[in-house]
Amino acid sequence: MSGKFTAIITREENWYVGHCVELGVVSQGKTIEQAQVNLKEAVELYLESFGTEDLPESIGEVVLYPLEIAVSG
Repeated sequence: MSGKFTAIITREENWYVGHCVELGVVSQGKTIEQAQVNLKEAVELYLESFGTEDLPESIGEVVLYPLEIAVSG
């Protein structure tokens, strides 16, 4: 069985942090590639632990863009 999930990787100081949107699983790595590998492993472990029944559907197309907002203060 295979499933599709949405992964987002962000840079936080010296780490890349990967988030699986549908499952709430998070992992990290020193490189983007390492964060991807670690997130995949974390998702696989999550699915082994909690099963694959009632998995949320992939949210589909994801559009990311920089959002700039003026903040007074």
